[in-house]
Amino acid sequence: MNDLLGLLKNLAPTLATAVAGPLGGAAVSAIASRLGVSDSVAEVAKAIAGDPAAAQKIAELELEFAKVAADAGKNENDNVSKRWDADMASDSWLSKNIRPMSLVAIFMGYFLFAMMSAFGLNANESYVQLLGQWGMLIMGAYFGGRTIEKLAEMKKK
Repeated sequence: MNDLLGLLKNLAPTLATAVAGPLGGAAVSAIASRLGVSDSVAEVAKAIAGDPAAAQKIAELELEFAKVAADAGKNENDNVSKRWDADMASDSWLSKNIRPMSLVAIFMGYFLFAMMSAFGLNANESYVQLLGQWGMLIMGAYFGGRTIEKLAEMKKK
């Protein structure tokens, strides 16, 4: 495995990361398929080291892999905006107000723990930290996401 990773780090760093990650077997299979060898790590490393044309094939696979990864990230961002637009267009009160209600619920919980501390009641520190992290996450998605959407709309115009 180290031999293959060493070869890929110079030729295709993104593929090297994929091979070293949790989907390493699938990445090795994709490389093996492109090179026309069996999908064992030793065979793939041997094919890359022994064939000068393999570098070109690996570079093409790296480019395809990067394109798919970029498209997946773009589609996910588009899906979030479409989902929020669909929520606002629906007739359901809950779907239109779930984000503000979540933010209010987190603030109320955080306020409750603050009042408990003010009156000398023991508030578990891990719960306070958890609520703070949830609050930052929800505020970032709610306010930051909407700001980014508005900036994108202004840039299009």
